Amino acid sequence: MGELRPHDGPVVVADYDPEWPRLFEREAERIRGALGGRALMVEHVGSTSVPGLAAKPVIDVLLAVADSADEPAYLPELESAGYVLRIREPDWFEHRLFKGPDTDVNLHVFTAGAEEADRMLRFRDRLRADPADRERYAAAKRDLARRTWRYVQDYADAKTGIVQEIMRRAGAAGGGEAGGDVVDPAGGFPSLWFQATESTAPDRQRFHLDVTVPPEAAEQRIAAALAAGGRVVDDGRAPAFTVLADPDGNNACICTELGRD
Repeated sequence: MGELRPHDGPVVVADYDPEWPRLFEREAERIRGALGGRALMVEHVGSTSVPGLAAKPVIDVLLAVADSADEPAYLPELESAGYVLRIREPDWFEHRLFKGPDTDVNLHVFTAGAEEADRMLRFRDRLRADPADRERYAAAKRDLARRTWRYVQDYADAKTGIVQEIMRRAGAAGGGEAGGDVVDPAGGFPSLWFQATESTAPDRQRFHLDVTVPPEAAEQRIAAALAAGGRVVDDGRAPAFTVLADPDGNNACICTELGRD
């Protein structure tokens, strides 16, 4: 939407700036202030969200709403907050992209649970957790950035190969190929527990996932799960953990470090 302006030059890739997380927090506060509970998830994504990684100095923000195709439910409030809708992609996960009012921001809007939104988070978490892949990605970006690009999107598209390579190593390739390690972005290792269940319990599931998140992110994660069709089974121990179920009845817990015995 609007005029597509040619770039016709190299792309600026700057050294990591510790100011980038603060700029994201300012945008997140503005978005949540505009949308309230309709902002089901607001996450810092893209290269500026990875400590130590060189990046174009553009803050990428991921916003999940109940239905990104339902623009009247969120567009007027974002426009009132100063955001400008620049891209509408109904055929690509109903993606919408807004530019920010004062900081150079790409605000990506997806429906909660969209596959591409999940991929963006997995890629960010992989780069945060794996120094070798982070360096490979940085080297590839610097090499590509030196070339002349008609449009900046052409530079972004040229990174597809290295992104797919990293995602395959993380066991999260777009085609769903297996492989790679399960990585805790916090730097720990996933734990495997064995617990007895009642033999007469209906629909006994073989695996139950506990996902630990920062306390301030728990509400957003639970809201995203509900928007994707889940339900709350038991929140009596929140914020230590909240038991959720997917539409098929499989349970999982959103956990935090608060409220633990």
